[in-house]
Amino acid sequence: MIQQIEPSVTHKPLVGASLTELTDWVQEHQQPTYRSQQLHQWIYQKGARSLTEISVFPKQWRENLADYAIGRSKIHYEAKAVDGTIKFLLQLSDGQIVEAVGIPTEKRLTVCVSSQVGCPMACDFCATGKGGFTRNLERHEIVDQVLTVQEVFQQRVSNVVFMGMGEPLLNSDNVLGAVKSINEDIGIGQRLITISTVGIPGRIQRLAEYHLQATLAVSLHASNQALREQLIPSARQYPLTALLDECREYVKITGRRVTFEYILLAGLNDCEEHAIELADHLRGFQSHVNLIPYNPISEVDYQKPDQRRIQTFVNALKNRHVAVSVRRPRGLEADAACGQLRASKTGG
Repeated sequence: MIQQIEPSVTHKPLVGASLTELTDWVQEHQQPTYRSQQLHQWIYQKGARSLTEISVFPKQWRENLADYAIGRSKIHYEAKAVDGTIKFLLQLSDGQIVEAVGIPTEKRLTVCVSSQVGCPMACDFCATGKGGFTRNLERHEIVDQVLTVQEVFQQRVSNVVFMGMGEPLLNSDNVLGAVKSINEDIGIGQRLITISTVGIPGRIQRLAEYHLQATLAVSLHASNQALREQLIPSARQYPLTALLDECREYVKITGRRVTFEYILLAGLNDCEEHAIELADHLRGFQSHVNLIPYNPISEVDYQKPDQRRIQTFVNALKNRHVAVSVRRPRGLEADAACGQLRASKTGG
């Protein structure tokens, strides 16, 4: 059952706002400046969903602000996998649904956040792209995903990855604003934040100019242009050589290596010659390859390669001095693994 939707946010949401912005807001409401510190703590440390919860505020003021929507979503649905991963369907103020995933390990709690409702990139192997694109997420709608996961797990989030629904670099302003808030307000170090992109012409270099300490992850998924176009329609407008040149410029500007995400699809892009071709592209590149064995979705019949083929691919990269790791799937039973996210309760 869908919970009652929070009134449409016609004023500036408080979630995602900096202490300076909260101070301005408090002063606009004729309250002493110290209220902004209290407000900041209740939003980011205590996870307040309503201003009426902030017990340190005067009762009359809380009552006056009872209908003020601060920018929190509603949990529409959640599914928990056997490994403890939880997929959340979050209902936004306009009724749209977006996904976030909490991924716990012994030492960390990672949140996979979405940056758009749906995705316009239409990658052939990805469930999100099959549903089309609706709109960009606002800054507060991104930050809220981290606060929601902290609230449910009753544990501080340690890492944030922009690998949920959407293409982050098509929503750069809100993503950068969210990164700033996640870092400065929630207190998660930039080096523990990863921004993933399929690659949008000119956007990686623009990102480099901000000199973030966050990790850039580029979804490559193919070792040549023809294969990449087959898997990623937008690659027709962005040749692989141009993408890699922009990534090299990113390394030059920031001094930080680039992670390349590569989904392994059995019999399509997982042959040893593909690994050799990929290694040739990355020779002398300050980079790391993250191999992702395919996670199934219902719309296509791609298959996950067997362990022997995965290891052969890994060895071919290692023998050519390319740093490589294999991502262990998390949340498969909840349709919460990489490539499986969609705004559907059933996952179908």
